Amino acid sequence: MSNNKINILVVGCGNMGTSHSRAYQKIEDFNIVGLVSRGKESRERLSKELGGLPTFDNYEKALEATKPDAVSINTYPGTHADYTIKALESGAHVFVEKPLAETIEEAQAVADAAKKANKKVLVGYIARHHPGWVRFVEEGKKLGKPLVMRMNLNQQSTGKEWAVHKNLMDTMSPIVDCGVHYVDMMCQMTEANPVQVHAIGARLHEDLKPGMYNYGQLQVVFDDGSVGWYESGWGPMMSESAYFIKDAIGPKGSITIEKDTHNQPQGKSADVEDHGIVNKLRRHYSDTDENDILTKEDEIIEIENEPDHDELCHIEQEYFLKVIKEDIDMTDHLKVAVQTLQIVLACDESVRTKKIVPIT
Repeated sequence: MSNNKINILVVGCGNMGTSHSRAYQKIEDFNIVGLVSRGKESRERLSKELGGLPTFDNYEKALEATKPDAVSINTYPGTHADYTIKALESGAHVFVEKPLAETIEEAQAVADAAKKANKKVLVGYIARHHPGWVRFVEEGKKLGKPLVMRMNLNQQSTGKEWAVHKNLMDTMSPIVDCGVHYVDMMCQMTEANPVQVHAIGARLHEDLKPGMYNYGQLQVVFDDGSVGWYESGWGPMMSESAYFIKDAIGPKGSITIEKDTHNQPQGKSADVEDHGIVNKLRRHYSDTDENDILTKEDEIIEIENEPDHDELCHIEQEYFLKVIKEDIDMTDHLKVAVQTLQIVLACDESVRTKKIVPIT
């Protein structure tokens, strides 16, 4: 690290790569040494925005030329494991967008490579860094057991957003790509182990590779009796009615992220900026009197100074810096990344086999 700055190579210049690059540019201890992307237009646009940074169209050549202290991987999921392992073997720390890999074997190979190289890997579970989502999980833990967790994120995607989604579905379905976030929330809330999953899926568009589906719903059962479902669909056919549901119910009441999902402009649900916004939580209490009438009013929890998408990426990358500078042990973090991937891949197996799949 020159002058105590961490030289970082950014790979992928789409939505997430752009937001993370803006964060690195603003954080004094990071120094971007290069931008890598397959598309010339995206990397040149981002380079220009950030003052003229070196650009590359080949990851391996960029890694060799820049010899970075850290690599930020924001590419399609099919490259995540390979790119991460190559970065670790070159001696770099890694930030990698979720999901960590396409298979459990690849994800475990990343964890093993990080241990062997004695380098840090932070997986982009961005909701873990959002004050509203952190509070949502904290309140969920107060509801007693078992928990019922209901979550979805359907996206009415068209144009460029639909093109991105179709590219993502070359390798994985919506419930795998997005599901890791929300299964992670469920695991945090319950602090329990998943024991089985069941999932359903439907193919709603002809422009998908054979066997792929663009709508899915998964169900997870935990060993403490808790259950959770997550629903995700992508494409121009999706309804925007109730596209965003996030709540948890327990014996002591419920906690809900309140968002008005009615009368939205077409395609609003595919706006990445909107996905992390919490604004307020509704805490409902189940306390009743001798006549089983509720005795407590719902509590509205306002989330003040809520970060937008770029600000949230900035918070996440400040944590990545902290992980490196303070030598934080990321072993458990990678175990979580492997476990959540295992759960959603089991759900994908359930869709394809039409059977309940145990988690071992």
